[in-house]
Amino acid sequence: MKIFLDTAIIDEIKQGYDSGLVDGVTTNPSLMKKAIEEAKKSCTGNAISLRSYIQRILTIAGKTPVSLEVKGGSADDMIRQGLSLYKKFSTKSNHVVIKIPLNPSVDKDNPESLEGFKAIRSLTSKGIPVNVTLCFTAEQALLAAKAGATYISPFIGRIDDKIRTDNKIKFDKTDYFPADGIERKGDILLESGMASGIDLLQQVKDVYDNYGITTQIIAASVRNAQQARECALVGVDIATLPFSVFKAMTTHPKTQEGMISFLKDTVKEYEDMM
Repeated sequence: MKIFLDTAIIDEIKQGYDSGLVDGVTTNPSLMKKAIEEAKKSCTGNAISLRSYIQRILTIAGKTPVSLEVKGGSADDMIRQGLSLYKKFSTKSNHVVIKIPLNPSVDKDNPESLEGFKAIRSLTSKGIPVNVTLCFTAEQALLAAKAGATYISPFIGRIDDKIRTDNKIKFDKTDYFPADGIERKGDILLESGMASGIDLLQQVKDVYDNYGITTQIIAASVRNAQQARECALVGVDIATLPFSVFKAMTTHPKTQEGMISFLKDTVKEYEDMM
């Protein structure tokens, strides 16, 4: 499983790539806004531009994929925005991916929209790789793949959040949610036929495997290290992780305990041989 960092913070991206463990970056307008605001606090006179900031991310990431998201709206708007971002930032030395919301409708009375699919089809027909975001069902993932998506990003943590919220279960977003779901009065609590975010991933993978679909699955909205492990057990192509989850994957109390013991037991003669 490849690991992407779901962040726009330069220091986090640099640390990830310096480790040699990171294979890409995903961003969105919210992450970009947060990163720029933090960067300006440490920049004299707030002398920083969004364009130069994005370029720094791309330089660190090199030829690995970096997702840049459009604002949304109509298909024409998203196509125009996607083409503009790709033209500005895609070069031979980097690999820009345009991030498109699967369904960009913000009208609660009219939630259905085909605009995202039209944008996906148009951009991919021009050879531009597209990461389809805000996916919450296997049927959405199927349609995105039929539209030509390079990547699909099911939001697993938000499915878990919805199940707990709908059933009035108190939780913190970093709390572990059982992959097999939560049982209440003998029944598993479900959201649109899914027991958990990990169950969503499994359903998407099963559908793709049924038809030999090559769209790559990016597990998104991953909340903790155990959930990242379960993404790998499902066999998704990629997990995009907050930096905190990426770091948490490296730790276990017994690892540190063992290191302390090894250092304590190392005799000088052995140390001198190294």
